[in-house]
Amino acid sequence: MIPKTMKAAVVRGPGKPLKIEEVPVKEPKGNEILVKVIASGVCHSDVHAALGEWDVPTLPLVIGHEAIGHVVALGPYVTSVKEGDVVGVPWLNRACGHCGYCASGHEVLCGDQDNSGFSVDGGHAEYVIADANYVGRFPKEGIDFYEMAPILCAGLTVYKGLKTSNLKPDDWVAISGVGGLGHLAIQYAKVMGYNVAAIDIADEKLDFAKENGADITVNAAKTDPWTFLQEKVGGVHAVVITAVENEAFKDSHKGLRRGGTITPLGIPDGSVEMPIGPTIMNEYTLRGSVIGNRQDLQEAIDLAVRGKVKTRVTKAKLEDLSDVLDKLKNGKIIGRMVLEISQPV
Repeated sequence: MIPKTMKAAVVRGPGKPLKIEEVPVKEPKGNEILVKVIASGVCHSDVHAALGEWDVPTLPLVIGHEAIGHVVALGPYVTSVKEGDVVGVPWLNRACGHCGYCASGHEVLCGDQDNSGFSVDGGHAEYVIADANYVGRFPKEGIDFYEMAPILCAGLTVYKGLKTSNLKPDDWVAISGVGGLGHLAIQYAKVMGYNVAAIDIADEKLDFAKENGADITVNAAKTDPWTFLQEKVGGVHAVVITAVENEAFKDSHKGLRRGGTITPLGIPDGSVEMPIGPTIMNEYTLRGSVIGNRQDLQEAIDLAVRGKVKTRVTKAKLEDLSDVLDKLKNGKIIGRMVLEISQPV
């Protein structure tokens, strides 16, 4: 039986502390489904939303956009999923479905979209509402819910970023930042046939990068990584930046081969500087990449389900979320934090 209320992580306004509150469980309408959350991954975007660093359009708000669980109720128009199915509720909660972006597979650019844990309530709760057309699909058996939750954002983000970085098998890609996104980026890159150079400022994380398949590593606190890459491999074909510090973006073009691509995925304050002359003469590309469409999502999930990609997970309770966010903001987490919301059935 579905309860009338649930525990949820609620943000009520900028500067106001995040609280675990008892809130109503909503009924699904139209093409919506109600998902009983088993696990919910914690993303750095949750830090921005919880601390008022982003202009959140909807308050109060339940944050979180990496929730996985069982479908327990259907809206009247739902035909694509059934009660008992295992689904994931990603950042892209819904889009309009009929604009030029949606029609061409670029629904992440739709001007009429809702985002989980940002414009609509997200998954750091016992139950979450989702659009049946936009959830990720998982098998009912044989999966680790906690390892799969981060694929819904972290995994999808790096997978799409790699796909759009103009790479081909046996190319070199530098993954800057070996955190929650970075360790998954290394694994996806290896599955896609690329050579990987991992960059970080902590030896512990560089050891972690090697465990995840990095071919070479460089500590940017001790060695200029871009000079190192030019000397070691003749430069890389792409730099994918998952770090959230401005320093990680500085001079990154200097590590590229001619025709190379920089794909920023981490979102710090500030801007990326690209010198016009070298950019033109060497045909560098600065390539924005935001999440991924539904096809990207399912591809990223399927690789993880097949065991090609494995998330390093540390579990925590919903009640510990504020402490988790603080650790995440200060770079004290290796891999990904995932909240234990309920037990799989």
